[in-house]
Amino acid sequence: MQSVNSIKKEIIVRYLASVLAVNLCAAAVTGCSLSAGGSGGVPEVITSVSSVRGGVLEAETMFSSRDLIQSVSAGKAIAYTVKDGQTISITREGVYLLRGEAAGVTVTVDAGSKDKVQLVLDGVRITNTGAPCVYVRKAAKTYVTLLGDNELSATGAFAFPEDSKADGVIFSREPLVLNGTGSLTLSSSRNGIVGRDSVKMTGGIYRIQAGSKAIAAHDAVCIAAGQYELRAGTDGIHAEHPDDSRLGYVLICGGEFDIRAEDDGIHAGSVLQIDNGTFSVAAWECLEGTYVQINNGTLSLESKDDGINAARKSDVYTPTVDIAGGSLSIRTESGEADAVDSNGDIRIRGGRVDITAHSPFDYDGNAAISGGEVTVNGRPFEAFPLPEEAASS
Repeated sequence: MQSVNSIKKEIIVRYLASVLAVNLCAAAVTGCSLSAGGSGGVPEVITSVSSVRGGVLEAETMFSSRDLIQSVSAGKAIAYTVKDGQTISITREGVYLLRGEAAGVTVTVDAGSKDKVQLVLDGVRITNTGAPCVYVRKAAKTYVTLLGDNELSATGAFAFPEDSKADGVIFSREPLVLNGTGSLTLSSSRNGIVGRDSVKMTGGIYRIQAGSKAIAAHDAVCIAAGQYELRAGTDGIHAEHPDDSRLGYVLICGGEFDIRAEDDGIHAGSVLQIDNGTFSVAAWECLEGTYVQINNGTLSLESKDDGINAARKSDVYTPTVDIAGGSLSIRTESGEADAVDSNGDIRIRGGRVDITAHSPFDYDGNAAISGGEVTVNGRPFEAFPLPEEAASS
C-alpha cells in the first residue's frame, strides 16, 4: 500500500490548460476552491481544486486532472446492455458504457496494472444477491462515471466466490474514482462503496442505504464535490488501514452531506480534514479521527455521544481537535457526552462554534482558543480553564 507522501508524489496535479485551471487559495483559510459549471440541481463540474493553507493534507495533490472531468466521450465507449445472470469481464483499458436493467449481474474489472478503466453508468439498474454489482480486481485506476439515474442493489449474505472479502455493492482492490453528472441510488445488506486502496469522489448524486458502512476505504476517502445522502448501520464514511497508521485518512473539500449513522458519521484512522462543504450529521459520534482538522464549511452535528472525538487510533499523530474556520453547530443528547472530546489537545483558531451540551469539552492534553467565536449553551466561551481548575470541576 502507498504512503501519504508517495500518493502525493504520484498524483500531483498537472492541470490541462485548455480544460482545467488551478486556483490556489490566497487567504489563510478559504476552503477548497472550485471552478464549476452546471445548473438545475446537477452537481458542479469541477475544473480546479486547491488546498487550505496550513492544512495537514493538501487537496490539490489528491486529485488528478482526469479525476475532476465529469463528462465522457460516449463515441469512444464499448456499450453493454446488461442481461440477467450476466458477468461482464473488462480486461483492458478503455471506456465501457452500461445500460439496461437486470438481476444477478457483476461487472468485473481485471485489467493490466497500467490500464485505466472507465465504467459509465447510463441509466443502469442491477440487483444482486450476495455479490458486488461492480468488482475491481486489478487496474491502475477505475473510474465509475454517472450519467442519468442509476440503481445498484445487493442483498443477503455476501458470498462472492471470486473474492471472499468483497463485501460492497461497488468493491475495488485498486484506486477507485467516482464522478459524473448523474445519480446513483445504492442499497446493500453490508457495505455500499468499498475500496481496499483509495476512494475518491468528485461529482454525482449519491443515495446510499447500507447495513454497515456507506463509503469505506483502507488508504483514504477523498471527496471534492457531489451530493451525498448516507444511511449507515455503522459508519457513514470510514477510512482506516489495518497495517499502516499513516494512512486511513479522510479529506473533504466540498459537497453536500446528509449523514445518518448508527456509529460514526465520518471516521478516520489518522487524519480527518474538512476544508469545505455543507454537513448535516446525526450519529452516535459525528466526527472521529486521531487528528480532526476543520478549516471551513458549514457543519450541523447531533450526537448521542461525542460530537467530535479525537481518539488515539494512529501512532503518527497526537490526538487533536483543530478548528481553524467554518461554522459549527454541535448538539449532544446524553448528559455524559462531550461536544468536543480529545485524548490529546484542542485548538480553536478561527470560525464559529456553537455548542449545546452538558459537557462542552473534555481533553487530556492542552486546550486553547486563539481566534474565532465560541458559544456554549447560549453564552460566550472565551478561554479554557487551567489544567488544575479543569481537574477540580
